[in-house]
Formats: sequence, C-alpha cells, structure tokens
Amino acid sequence: MLSSEIIRRVREIQVRTGRQVADVLAGEYVSVFKGRGIEFDEVRPYVPGDDVRSIDWNVTARMGEPYVKRYVEERQLTLMLMADVSASQDFGSGRRSKREATAELCALLAFSATRNDDKVGLALFHSELEQFIPPRKGQKHALRVVREVLAHGNVDELANASPGKGWLSSLSTKFLRGREPRAPREATDIRRAIEFFMQVTKRRTICFVVSDFLDEGFEKAMVVANRKHDVIAVLVTDPNELEIPDVGLVALRDAESGEARLVDTGSRAFRNETRERAMVRVRDLAKRFAAVGIDFIHVDAAGDVVDPLVRFFKMRERRGR
Repeated sequence: MLSSEIIRRVREIQVRTGRQVADVLAGEYVSVFKGRGIEFDEVRPYVPGDDVRSIDWNVTARMGEPYVKRYVEERQLTLMLMADVSASQDFGSGRRSKREATAELCALLAFSATRNDDKVGLALFHSELEQFIPPRKGQKHALRVVREVLAHGNVDELANASPGKGWLSSLSTKFLRGREPRAPREATDIRRAIEFFMQVTKRRTICFVVSDFLDEGFEKAMVVANRKHDVIAVLVTDPNELEIPDVGLVALRDAESGEARLVDTGSRAFRNETRERAMVRVRDLAKRFAAVGIDFIHVDAAGDVVDPLVRFFKMRERRGR
C-alpha cells in the first residue's frame, strides 16, 4: 500500500508539472515528436475531384466502378520511459533525490504525451528489470507511471546514514562499513534493460533512458535500439557529485559496488581532482552519445527539470528531425 507521503509527493508533482506542461511544454512536444506520417485507412468510391493517382485498380476491377485509397495522418505516438531505480538514484543533497528528479521528469513527459493522446509506458530497472508497464493512454495511467517511479522500494538508504555525511554521492561513494553482499537494486545494468525493451517493443517508439549512467558496456545496445526507435539519454546528477564540499575526514562506501575508502574532503587537491573527474565523465558521456547519434540531456536533480527539456525540444526542432 502506498504511504501518505508518496501520495502527497505524486499530487505535488501532478500539480507542478501539470502547469508546466500547459504553459511551456505542450507546443514544444507536438512540434518535435510527430506521428509516423501518412497511413492507409480504407478504400471508398471515387468522387469527382479525387486524385486519379489514388485509384485502387484491384478493387476497381472487382467492383466494376472506380474506388480510391484513403489515407490518414497517424499522429499517435508511443513513449517509453526507462527509469533507473538502482541504489545510486536514492542520493540527494538538495531538496530532492535523483529518483525524485527522475519522477518529475517522467511526469512532464507522461503528461505531455497524455495531453496529445499518445501512449506512455514505463520500465524500472537496476541490475535487472524490476517492473514493466505496457504503454497505454490516459491521465490515470500517467499518474501511475509517476507513482511507480517514486514508490519503488520506498526506502531512502541514505536517510539512515551518519548525521552530516549524507551529502556524498554514489559517484564518490558512501559511508564506510564492511563490504556486504550487493542486492540487485544496488547495481545498474542498462544493457539488459535496453535488450528487454527491444524484445517487447515492435512499433517505433520514443524511448527516454533516465539514469545516472554509473555503468559500462551499454552503448552498443543503445545504438542498436536507436536504429529502429528514437532513443534519448537523460543523465541525472546531483550538485555534490560534481562539487564535493569541505567537511573534513569522511569514511565512504559506494552504494552500488560496496567499495570503501577514507578521504579527506578538506584537501583542496582532492576536491579539485574529484570535481574534474566528475566533469570529465559528464563531457565524455555527451561526446560518446553524440558520436553515435543519440541525443543527450543533462538534468541537475537540485534544479529545474523543465529548462533542460525545453532546450532539448528547441534543439530537435532546429535540427528538423
């Protein structure tokens, strides 16, 4: 059963993103994501003024009078949201965690799709596929998508961490203790999630992969998926993954690998090196995706998720894809 806190957060996201969709994103979504074009609908008797090139000669021969093919524009799209729910997504040094930012981003996309009568599906993954919700239409279905991203696991592993040390991200590691066996949710396997998506999705789909991409060996699967579908990579980071504050000597443990170490955050050299590594990782991801033709969005979990989406929509519109 959902806790009252989860329900409250879903309602908050619904209200906030609903306004943003109405005010900002609705037109951008429609202009960027279009249907598959013209599709055959039916044959009907010829009437004066019809284009003779549309005559169906086979039907005409059978019926003894001219019939024409009728085509309609197929507008309906399918949107698949693939959300990383591994342990590193629970981290948040600001007003929300990376998972909450992921939920808000998914809400914006889901409500934009619903507003345009498109279908929305959801896949939650970590080292395995955790949950799959087939694409459907409707406001209630969009709300379910948001609820599932927020409610999955329903445990903030960092909430029980030592006081004053909850700022550190999984990128640099978290809280020292003896290494324990890793639960499935404490790792990430994007390749496996993409392979599942390819197995269950036959129709061309717009697929947003929302993750912190703390994984390796996933590019090939995403490239293969992008040949048939429209794959967009969304990186979600926390400010303290990019800029570690000075809080002295801290014992850390990685949320996904269990690797432990003791670091001195008071060292300017350590902070500078960590910041540079983090920034290089973001730039490297952007370059790698660009090299294989996959669009890339970078979202700050502590900031506004609308602006990165708007910039992405405008870039796609300029490109005329």
